[in-house]
Amino acid sequence: MYRKIETPPTPIEKFELPFEGKLAEDNRWVMMANLIPWSEFEDEYAQQFTIEMGAPAKSFRTAIGALIIKERLGLSDRETVEQIRENPYLQYFIGLNKYSNEAPFEASMLVHFRQRIDVGLVNRMNQRMVKNSREKENEEVNEKKLLAVEEKKK
Repeated sequence: MYRKIETPPTPIEKFELPFEGKLAEDNRWVMMANLIPWSEFEDEYAQQFTIEMGAPAKSFRTAIGALIIKERLGLSDRETVEQIRENPYLQYFIGLNKYSNEAPFEASMLVHFRQRIDVGLVNRMNQRMVKNSREKENEEVNEKKLLAVEEKKK
């Protein structure tokens, strides 16, 4: 059954956001961002650039983060930038510290990101992520075991 309900469209200024200005820690992009060792690979990425010449490059986190978003969601370069512009979780994932309605870079930058980040770097980063994930799981299992032992003692 369907009952048509006449409701006027909500004005944009009255639209409420569910997270009240804070990102949810259990969001997939937040959790993945916490597994990636961004700083471990920043130096290797930075070696490709000179200090004296050219416009400042985007950070490693922005570059690889955008490529991860593109591949995970199966998007074109333009759609990747648009999704990042619209989504605070994706903006957090690429390393921005606050939401902006502006695109963080032009879609053409993804071409440069792909040229600068080789497969070897991506593979090493993936291996480190898996290691970090396993370590985190082991820590959680050990914590549960300790809690169980402490409960038995009581």
